Amino acid sequence: QVQLQESGPGLVKPSQTLSLICTVSGGSITTNYYHWSWIRQPPGKGLEWMGAIGYSGSCYYSPSLRSRISISRDTSKNQFTLQLSSVTPEDTAVYYCARSRTVVTTAIRDEYDYWGQGTQVTVYS
Repeated sequence: QVQLQESGPGLVKPSQTLSLICTVSGGSITTNYYHWSWIRQPPGKGLEWMGAIGYSGSCYYSPSLRSRISISRDTSKNQFTLQLSSVTPEDTAVYYCARSRTVVTTAIRDEYDYWGQGTQVTVYS
């Protein structure tokens, strides 16, 4: 059974960088052909796909976030990381990590077979 667990600070100040880690158990993040995404849901809004890292290490980013987002991985720890710079209150959301069987650049739930429980991040001044 694959499990994903998000971790990181719940409060971030404006202009700072948001950093979250997704720890994966029950499966390797380098296994062909899985991709690992970050998805968020602001309060009162729908899911937003942010970006993904593939089994080979290739990264894919939402055009709307490309200038601020970076996704990396630590294969020795079976983790992948989200960094979002220059945050504003509009980045307040529940952040999820999820797995898909191929490259997915949408936030349609059925495209993913495993999700983390989500972690609340609030940007406050």
